[in-house]
Amino acid sequence: MGEEEHPKKPEPESPVTTTVAVELERTEEKTIAPDPTSEKVEEECEQDRTIDRDAVLERVAAEKRLNLINAWEESEKSKAENKSEKKLSAIGAWENSKTAKLEAEIKKLEEELEKKKAEYTEKTLNKIALIHKAAEEKRAVVEAKRGEDLLKAEEIAAKYRATGAAPPKKLLGIF
Repeated sequence: MGEEEHPKKPEPESPVTTTVAVELERTEEKTIAPDPTSEKVEEECEQDRTIDRDAVLERVAAEKRLNLINAWEESEKSKAENKSEKKLSAIGAWENSKTAKLEAEIKKLEEELEKKKAEYTEKTLNKIALIHKAAEEKRAVVEAKRGEDLLKAEEIAAKYRATGAAPPKKLLGIF
């Protein structure tokens, strides 16, 4: 099948290589159109080309050094950021684990306190029930004693009524 050759698209060049290419073209232009009238002019052009080329090469080397330095700087900054993020993450994990441990301890203590509180409340309620029971028994004893005293008083009153005698007077309220 017929393969067509596509014209190659020129690749975008970096500013450094473009600058070098322009400088080299200028120096080539100087060499293409030398002044044939004198050898001195030719020597000067040769020196100019060498000087221009050296200057361009120096600029290229300087830019290369600067780019290398900038790349190194970015790399070091990235390393420092990653290192600090890793340490911060480790600190956060440590903090979370310690916090969780202490919260579990607090919860355990609260459960123990609730258990003790329930036991103490039960004991106290049992004491209250015992007191209530004792009070009921004492009331029953007092009610029984009152009933006996009332019966006794009624019997004695009936005896006095039957005999017609008056009850004796007590001196100074002594029984």
